[in-house]
Amino acid sequence: MEKIRHDLRLSETITPFGVGAIVDIRGESLIAPDTSWWDKKYSPEISCERLLARLGPGTLRQPPTHAGHAGKDTASLLYWRFPAWRFCERCSKLSKMTGKRNGKWSNTCECGGLLVPMRYIAICEQGSHAQDVPWFQWAHRGREAALDDAVRFCQSYKELRFERLSGQGEGLASLRVKCYGCGHARSLAELVTKDALQRDGLHCAGRQPWEPKDPAKKPCNHRLVAVQRGATGNYIAERISALDIPEERPQSAEFADKVRGHVFFERLVADNGGPQAEMIAGWIAGELGVAPETVLEIAAGGDVPDDDDVLLDLKDGEWAAFLKKLDSGRDRTGGDFVVDGWSLETTSGPESLVSRIAGVGQVHRVREVTALRGFRRYSAEADLITADLGANRRRSPTYPAMEMFGEGIFLKFDEDKLTQWETQPGVQARAGILLKRRAGIAWADRLDVPEPRYIALHTLSHLLIRRLAYASGYASASLQERIYANSDRKDKTAGILIFTAAGDAQGTLGGLVRLGRPEKLIPLLVSALDDADVCSNDPVCIERDKQGSSQLNLSACHGCSLVSETSCETGNRLLDRQLVLGGGSVVGFLDGVLAEVRQATVTG
Repeated sequence: MEKIRHDLRLSETITPFGVGAIVDIRGESLIAPDTSWWDKKYSPEISCERLLARLGPGTLRQPPTHAGHAGKDTASLLYWRFPAWRFCERCSKLSKMTGKRNGKWSNTCECGGLLVPMRYIAICEQGSHAQDVPWFQWAHRGREAALDDAVRFCQSYKELRFERLSGQGEGLASLRVKCYGCGHARSLAELVTKDALQRDGLHCAGRQPWEPKDPAKKPCNHRLVAVQRGATGNYIAERISALDIPEERPQSAEFADKVRGHVFFERLVADNGGPQAEMIAGWIAGELGVAPETVLEIAAGGDVPDDDDVLLDLKDGEWAAFLKKLDSGRDRTGGDFVVDGWSLETTSGPESLVSRIAGVGQVHRVREVTALRGFRRYSAEADLITADLGANRRRSPTYPAMEMFGEGIFLKFDEDKLTQWETQPGVQARAGILLKRRAGIAWADRLDVPEPRYIALHTLSHLLIRRLAYASGYASASLQERIYANSDRKDKTAGILIFTAAGDAQGTLGGLVRLGRPEKLIPLLVSALDDADVCSNDPVCIERDKQGSSQLNLSACHGCSLVSETSCETGNRLLDRQLVLGGGSVVGFLDGVLAEVRQATVTG
């Protein structure tokens, strides 16, 4: 093995060039093996207890890679050549062999021509495995080959050629693999037909390209399908990020502790729903100022959440920490989580907008840790392959991770006004369209529940990101969102965090956090709403309710609401302008803001 170095940014080693990804670099096709192949001496450990508490036992490590001149003398990240089959662009010879030049391995053929990776590979439909298409076996099979013994028993392993036929157009029918030993040839058009590899008797090897053959491993019975090696579905990364903050307990949990600590609580539990339970619950509720039903629910153990969603669990702690910061005003604590809280009581602006915002936080400093859990291939319904396939993958796996420091803006919305809005029948019906579609897609349960508040705040976040790209000095792709919008939790959440997401070139420049002051933020929100009021694709955009990936957007397109997919939590899904600005029979959450602003302009 000869070391050939290429430069990568640290963020690229998580995605899109992370474990299991197929990477095209300077005419070569490479794939990244799992973390068991890493040299741990050059892979520093990253600390984030609240992220590991949700992922389970394991270690977070930064990939051992450096870009630029410093990388020439430091550790690097290992990549394997994949696919191994390549053809010469000069003589069209097809083989797995690698040429040599001046005694060193090179990406050239014996004739001096450049070796080009074959454009098709084989992917397992369900098991997320990948392998080379066995071109020699494939070229000697098929309907015609079965009738010719010279083809069936051909052993001319070095006589394969990858050819382009003139006069056959530009499709796959013009490309073929031919054996010059027996003379048999097959068009690549036969490769992509339904169940093509299965009919040829080619089966899944049940492993990743870098894994050694293991006879003890269970065979994979899922079908193989030939796909282009650069297809997006070949690598669907599953990553999770957490803000490294002093995690606070949700208010509901703190209240439950007060109830359990009450002097009469043991008597309430001992009665176990008996005749005195309601009376004792009334005593406790009277002293603590809550409803007796809430006390009875805690006594019955109903306050323990049954949702084990990792991301929701992380967001609960973050939401509680932000609320505490907002109540504290100016933050002088220092550390990696610094937030100045602002109230909008004295802020001038449209009443229909200001009254719906309960608080604003200037996030001067925040640390985010992102980890790669694993990846899938072919479809989002396929099996998840973990980032560590080594011997310790169950006891103590290693997750690729990186840490980033940045700044941001946090908005908390008024819970009472949001609840009043989202209970309207028209609003429920509009959100119900996406709820129904999400339920009909097997993999979509990994997305957030598209209840009205989530869709509205998520869309508003996108509109604000697009506007901030003009005013903050950051590119749109350098901003990232985190949506806190869930009404099913014990502590309902209704907020947006927009923060910097780049970990190297663009750190904390101050251009974003300065816009978090209410007197600057309110005009930006009005401008963002004004930008989205009319889309360049209207009336098509505003009237359609089947847009985006898997039709999981309503009135939202690239002309008005979509941002870089690296900035969005859900890959530009679950968006709708009507639930923000209104339209048709739907009342938007911020419906009336633009009308108020325009009326004030005319009056003034």
